[in-house]
Amino acid sequence: MVLSDGARPTEDIYFLASAAPWLRQQGVRVLRLDTRRWRHPHWCWPWLKSVLSGAHVIVCRGLSDSWIQALGDMRGRLAGLYYIVDDDLRAAALDQTLPQHYRQRMAMLATSQLNLLPLADEIITCSRTLANTLADHHRHISVLPPALISPLPDLEHFCYQNWRLGFHGTRAHLADLLQISPALSDLHQQYPTVSLEIMLGRFAPAELSVLDRVSTPEPLPWKAFLRYQRRQRIHIGLAPLWPTPFNSAKSIIKFLDIAVMGGVGIFSHRAPYAQLVDDGRDGLLAEDCAEHWLHCATRLLDHPRDTRAMAQAAADKARDVGDPAHTRSFWLQRQQGQ
Repeated sequence: MVLSDGARPTEDIYFLASAAPWLRQQGVRVLRLDTRRWRHPHWCWPWLKSVLSGAHVIVCRGLSDSWIQALGDMRGRLAGLYYIVDDDLRAAALDQTLPQHYRQRMAMLATSQLNLLPLADEIITCSRTLANTLADHHRHISVLPPALISPLPDLEHFCYQNWRLGFHGTRAHLADLLQISPALSDLHQQYPTVSLEIMLGRFAPAELSVLDRVSTPEPLPWKAFLRYQRRQRIHIGLAPLWPTPFNSAKSIIKFLDIAVMGGVGIFSHRAPYAQLVDDGRDGLLAEDCAEHWLHCATRLLDHPRDTRAMAQAAADKARDVGDPAHTRSFWLQRQQGQ
């Protein structure tokens, strides 16, 4: 049973789209209850009591106080309670580079987290760094990397002359994008057949959005973004992560996202990508200066055959590290009480 507070990307990547369909094929009953619609547990009582009795319950990020209280009251009847965390919520709440509304939401989730941690049998994190951050708060913490839930494309788009760079991060990474904006401006001037897509809508950096061959589509709801991601093609993906406590706890999801769009990534040379990317083989690792990001992008654009080979190697690695079989095995073991 997934008790959802609306964190659908997290739910899909770590369970609902990666493991739940296969578990259903094995005869496991899998349910999702939207606690934003059913705002109080009493609204679905006594049905809820019967469903939760003996159930393995999954919570992602947070829940309202009334639902946390209900879980506490039912704790002894559950087969297990698993809490999935894919961000350092407290670090996000304190990060002055993030949008204020985002920090406020993260602060609320951080408060919810403090109440959920004592109830959970196991904390499941997206990265080793995040697991280490939470180590003092719980005795049983596991790392579950994100699963690849979209198909990998062919690389036919590398045959075309016009290439596309893409940034498909959220506003939480706008400050990171601003760090490399000078490099992107220079790149735009030097390569007239290259376009840039920044999925930040009106929040895209003004110095980039006014340029020709720069598109700034509005961010999409999760399901729409998945459909868009599966049909849109890029040659080079950008994943800047400047050194902050919030960024240090990130997962490898952007490596998978870029591969799904058919690209090879340029990643900041730090965790989690420094431990994943084989520099020059399945991506490039860039230092914290715009000049090096420009150098990396130039290298990829000037050597298209090598870049295509990197994109293929990145797809092969994404298929391996993001194999949903890992996620299925992880949850099957817990369903079987192992």
